[in-house]
Amino acid sequence: MNDNWKKIQADIGYGAQSLAVYAQNPFKSRGRLFPEPESPTRTPFQRDRDRIIHSSAFRRLKHKTQVFVYHEGDHFRTRLTHTIEVSQIARSLARALRLDEDLAECLALAHDLGHTPFGHEGEDVMHECMAPYGGFDHNAQSLRVVTHLEHRYAEFDGLNLAWETLEGLVKHNGPLVDDAGAPLGKFKDGELPFAIREYQRQQDLMLGTWPSGEAQAAAIADDIAYDAHDLDDGLRAGLFAIDDMREVPFLADILAEVDHKYPGLEETRRIHEIVRRSITRMVEDVIQEGVLNISELDPQNVEDVRTAGKCLVGFSPSMIAAEKEVKRFLFARVYRHEDVLSVRRLVARVVRDLFARLLAEPNLMPAPWDRGLDSLDDTSKARRVCDYIAGMTDRYAIEEHRRLFDDTPDLG
Repeated sequence: MNDNWKKIQADIGYGAQSLAVYAQNPFKSRGRLFPEPESPTRTPFQRDRDRIIHSSAFRRLKHKTQVFVYHEGDHFRTRLTHTIEVSQIARSLARALRLDEDLAECLALAHDLGHTPFGHEGEDVMHECMAPYGGFDHNAQSLRVVTHLEHRYAEFDGLNLAWETLEGLVKHNGPLVDDAGAPLGKFKDGELPFAIREYQRQQDLMLGTWPSGEAQAAAIADDIAYDAHDLDDGLRAGLFAIDDMREVPFLADILAEVDHKYPGLEETRRIHEIVRRSITRMVEDVIQEGVLNISELDPQNVEDVRTAGKCLVGFSPSMIAAEKEVKRFLFARVYRHEDVLSVRRLVARVVRDLFARLLAEPNLMPAPWDRGLDSLDDTSKARRVCDYIAGMTDRYAIEEHRRLFDDTPDLG
């Protein structure tokens, strides 16, 4: 980092003196896989944020959906609007806890880059299709996007992001392996996803430790945004009524608060008041819990955060229980609603058909995906097809199905 620029940053209040000792200091980054000259005007994490925003994968989030598909209306969330909401919450948490806001924002912006079209249904089907070839995981695919699939720069594939960004992207939910190197969590009965294993051979991301506080802030921000916007979208779609939320104590309390303060409020404003209060309560809970955890641990540097043995930035025990009830409600009322399931069955068929056809005839993929196929083994061909489909937007997947098949389902 240029010394003059460091002074400018310090003069405007940015730098080590404005961060807590346990924050990830941008001036102490471990660097990039491919060395580059430092930017004279941006920290490494500001630079990473900009690279992510300007990437092709980020733009495609506009036409990838969460629960609802694109035709259902402009007011429902897409992966892009969700990502922006996560970014806002992550920055708020980082600011309150004196963490590096740019790194937290960077991780929030990148966290969904690897998602398939059609939300979690697309991911489930892709994992099913890729089961003989190492499976599919959207978080690992996000790593693959930013380290391999983006082809923008003359000197390297991917975005060549800082080590701290890649580390946080891969393990924002916690360690991936134990002290002996055995996979943990959802991977404990198998092996780590292909993309993570492949990249780990190039650069050690310390898979056995917790990530930085900034990554933890981005992860919990994702949960907060998900719960809030699925409540909002579910209500607006008519999948459940406002009064149905009374069965969840956390939501019932908020509903009572809104109705007491604003009796007779019109429904759209009532919904917004409920949703924004949900976000506020969760955010404030994370901040309070984070302050408590940090005070108890008294970390003196970011490595103390990584080796703390637990998450420091997350919900309190009471909010963990409340949030689980919210998720149970959403599962029953939204994710398993017949209107949603009927669409999920149709889009599952689209992804399944595309994978089977393109695996059998990979030359049907457009350039550059059809290049060098003769040199690939079966697993590598399957991964090529997987990468191609995973990068599709909802619309493009439907268009490709229509190009290759005569019986594309009508989602309208």
